[in-house]
Amino acid sequence: MDPLGAPSQFVDIDTLPGWTDAYEAKQLDSHQNPVGKAQVDVRSPFPYRKDINEKIILWKGDVALLNCTAIVNTSNESLTDKNPVSESIFMHAGPDLKDELQKLKGCRTGEAKLTKGFNLAARFIIHTVGPKYKSRYRTAAESSLYSCYRNVLQLAKEQAMCSVGFCVINSLKRCYPLEDATHIALRTVRRFLEIHGETLEKVVFAVSELEEATYQKLLPLYFPRSLEEEIQSLPYLPVDIGNAEGEPVVPERQIRITEKPGVPDDASDEEGLEADLSFIGSHAFARMEGDVDKQRRLILQGQLSEAALQKQHQRNYNRWLCQARAEDLSDIASLKALYQTGVDNCGRTVMVVVGRNIPVTLIDMEKALLYFIHVMDHIAVKEYVLVYFHTLTNDYNQLDSNFLKKLYDVVDAKYKRNLKALYFVHPTFRSKVSAWFFTTFTVSGLKDKIHYVESLQQLFAAIPPEQIDLPPFVLEYDARENGPYYSSYPPSPDL
Repeated sequence: MDPLGAPSQFVDIDTLPGWTDAYEAKQLDSHQNPVGKAQVDVRSPFPYRKDINEKIILWKGDVALLNCTAIVNTSNESLTDKNPVSESIFMHAGPDLKDELQKLKGCRTGEAKLTKGFNLAARFIIHTVGPKYKSRYRTAAESSLYSCYRNVLQLAKEQAMCSVGFCVINSLKRCYPLEDATHIALRTVRRFLEIHGETLEKVVFAVSELEEATYQKLLPLYFPRSLEEEIQSLPYLPVDIGNAEGEPVVPERQIRITEKPGVPDDASDEEGLEADLSFIGSHAFARMEGDVDKQRRLILQGQLSEAALQKQHQRNYNRWLCQARAEDLSDIASLKALYQTGVDNCGRTVMVVVGRNIPVTLIDMEKALLYFIHVMDHIAVKEYVLVYFHTLTNDYNQLDSNFLKKLYDVVDAKYKRNLKALYFVHPTFRSKVSAWFFTTFTVSGLKDKIHYVESLQQLFAAIPPEQIDLPPFVLEYDARENGPYYSSYPPSPDL
């Protein structure tokens, strides 16, 4: 009840019936017998789990009205999409939400970003952008939609949220087939709860009348409420049920290893060597481009061609990228040492590195490298600039030159080609000397891109102040050392 005694429009999720409630009532009414042991020899890849089912709620209603820790908003890249879900959230949250969204500077497809809930019953809103669906790019759309759900859940885990209310992320105007999208949504949530179930108490799927029937039909496949329902649902599971985290599996990337690669499973041993040799050249290993050991030997001897070296490097980078996408890097993300902000005066993406936030002696630096690759892979496809805040760093925050050399050697060629400037903010004499040695004797091509910035006023000549999110301690240090900055100033010749 509100102060005037009128009933509240918001819905407390604790009052909503759970996914198992209606089913258990039905079972009691029908007095059905439990499934016998002989009937459960074959189990579903999504077995009956009462503890997981108790966390699930299917509710027909407006996600904006849910009283839970966070609700999900589906939008476009500029976070200005006008769809029923977004419009309802904006209406109930109030005008402050629009101002807050402008600070986020957009959201890429598959990403998730957080704002306050303002006038909503939910404390937070998690904004995400679903993919536009085209049948010929189905694989990319599936991966992007998976990323939406996974990143929302990961953000909820990082922020220690108790409950999340999901809308149907794929909006109608993005043309994603509802049933296909629902499979991805349900299996991603299921796999996440299997691995990180202790972090979430409730997950609500808020659906419209049009969407409810599809969710009712597919929920038993991923959240069976009894052994009987598990067995009944098994034949209806799709061929692709994703990997251990629910991520779509691309068949072209799989390598199948058998006892005799290239030989059909039903080939008889009695057919002899001739039968085995007849299949040589048809399997993945026979199609490898040359002898890997020979290539490595030629690299050491300096005899491998430039094109072959690039191909070898690309394969190595792809291995790092795959590992980065599979690894749980939430501990590194929580440091807030690397993040995307706005654009510079030339319209190039600005990435920020905060040296003081990198506890080099306390973290796994290989995971830090994986996190850098995970964040930067899609940024580096276009021109970008880096802003490194050396402000108040000490010996515990100094990145080792061996680590920087490894990072420089691992990253894709696009990182080096599209990096247009590196602004080194608040450098010390020692850091300038170290950077000079590193760029002169260790790596090539980076020296001319480094700009030493003694004050924020100099930095703002290249990047407008409203386009960069500054850590408070950087502002305080700069004001103490250089005085307050002003909105109008002549461009610095150093930049």
